[in-house]
Amino acid sequence: MRVIIAGGHGKIALRLEQLLSDRGDEPVGLIRNPQHRDDLEKVGARAVVCDLETASVDEVVQHVTGADAVVFAAGAGPGSGAARKETVDKDAAILLADAAEAAGVRRYVMISAMGVDAEPPGDVDPVFAAYLKAKGAADANLRSRTDLDWTIIRPGRLTDDPGTGRVALHEATGYGKVPRDDVAAVILTVLDSPALAGKTLELISGIDDVIEAVQQATTR
Repeated sequence: MRVIIAGGHGKIALRLEQLLSDRGDEPVGLIRNPQHRDDLEKVGARAVVCDLETASVDEVVQHVTGADAVVFAAGAGPGSGAARKETVDKDAAILLADAAEAAGVRRYVMISAMGVDAEPPGDVDPVFAAYLKAKGAADANLRSRTDLDWTIIRPGRLTDDPGTGRVALHEATGYGKVPRDDVAAVILTVLDSPALAGKTLELISGIDDVIEAVQQATTR
């Protein structure tokens, strides 16, 4: 399986690329900084320099054509202002969806966040509020598309703790934390589960094995 991962140098992306490579798949990470190329190659991924904040749809189409799936794992990251939440967390996600549609790549997995469908409380930091709104708009855009087999995964608070392989994956889980290792493992299994198309699921640590959790989610 050839999988294009936007935000290919991110912490979840690198973990996912390693998992894909380990089982013989072809991960391709889209990166903005060419100095990150070596980090992707170390985990078995091919790096493609493509700045989704400035790229055209046609440029991204060239990179995703022939892929089996795309994963949006990009983010403006801590320290960025509200403007980049809009250009990365929203606009880049929509650009990837436009390119996937144009290239005929139906499978799209979005790594989103909890709480993005509601209006942010008034006492929330303005930059974080902008992030929530941007992620919510990107998710809404994706859910409106009928030419993509999309799945949206909304992890809880991310940690760098070692993965446990045990998660809760439901439409609503309540707030909790989850290791990035386990998020990557869930995304890998979701890519293998076309029956999850059209579902938006929250993800935190839990008691279910990753494969069992994904299988159960397909039946709800």
